[in-house]
Amino acid sequence: MMPTRNTTWIATIALVSVLGCRNARPLPVDPLPVAQAPDPTTDHAVQLAHMGADAVLWQHASAEYHRIAQQGYELARLRLAENLRVTDARPSAVIVDIDETVLDNSPYQLEAVAQGKPFDQATWLEWTTKASAKATPGALEFLKYADEQGCIIFYITNRDVRERAATLKNLQDLGFPDADVDHLLLMEGTSDKTERRARVASDHRIVLLVGDQLRDFDERFKDRTVDHGRPLVDTMTDTLSRYFVLLPNPMYGTYRDAVQGKGTDAEKLARMKAWFEQGH
Repeated sequence: MMPTRNTTWIATIALVSVLGCRNARPLPVDPLPVAQAPDPTTDHAVQLAHMGADAVLWQHASAEYHRIAQQGYELARLRLAENLRVTDARPSAVIVDIDETVLDNSPYQLEAVAQGKPFDQATWLEWTTKASAKATPGALEFLKYADEQGCIIFYITNRDVRERAATLKNLQDLGFPDADVDHLLLMEGTSDKTERRARVASDHRIVLLVGDQLRDFDERFKDRTVDHGRPLVDTMTDTLSRYFVLLPNPMYGTYRDAVQGKGTDAEKLARMKAWFEQGH
């Protein structure tokens, strides 16, 4: 049966409609807004915190750190025995730093990295108030040995007076000898420990010092302007070898401060980046 004129016209209209729909462009529609996460590359505090991630990981989790700390205190025992052979009318004293020397604060540093925050005095105070730091490997055994040899232990720390009670509780709970008010010398306006060491030396013979910073032995090591302080180490090698045992702490300290300097997080980060770019 041949199509009529009307049916032919209707089919033509249908075909045009289909082709028209197939080639039609959709009307422009504004895209839905997408929430933008903060750009970590512009957060200077986060970048500073993450720069220390490997150091914190090593200090907190490695068997290598655990063994090096033990080894340091084994050396301390040998040096103490040698120095006690020299007799003196004054009582013998051993001076130790606290943080990263007898107490391990790597959990605080670990949390700071996880939160993307550099050191902060308020959060540090929250940590020390818990009085939950563990003993550095080998520290308790060494100081008990020193106590048995008749040495008096002095804890010279740059924690401030607000941390006195919690610090004593932490030391006492772990069983450290001479952990009392008379033997805990807190920061008194300055991080320089020279005067506090001199106070001990006024009526004691200091036979050994242990710390995680060279400044725990001599404040001159604060100056890192010449080859990062290494020439002074070489000059004082004999004295350091006999009277000072240095424990590892890559997480913070004078070495890092000498590069970062002071100022805003942005300024510290810029100095760090410049130091690496110079290819030291």
